[in-house]
Amino acid sequence: MEATKISEYARALYSVHGDKAEAEAAQKARESEDAGNAPEAETWRSIQRAISQLRGPYVS
Repeated sequence: MEATKISEYARALYSVHGDKAEAEAAQKARESEDAGNAPEAETWRSIQRAISQLRGPYVS
């Protein structure tokens, strides 16, 4: 998946799931890995990283 699509999908997922979006993407990546679909898992990991960037640094 191209970078712009990953970014769009990350924004949409974050819009729907809020702070839980990163965990949702991680779960989808694990499910894809378990199903033997490495390319899809990598796409989900890219989406997870994009969501992390959207959220910014953690503030305690």
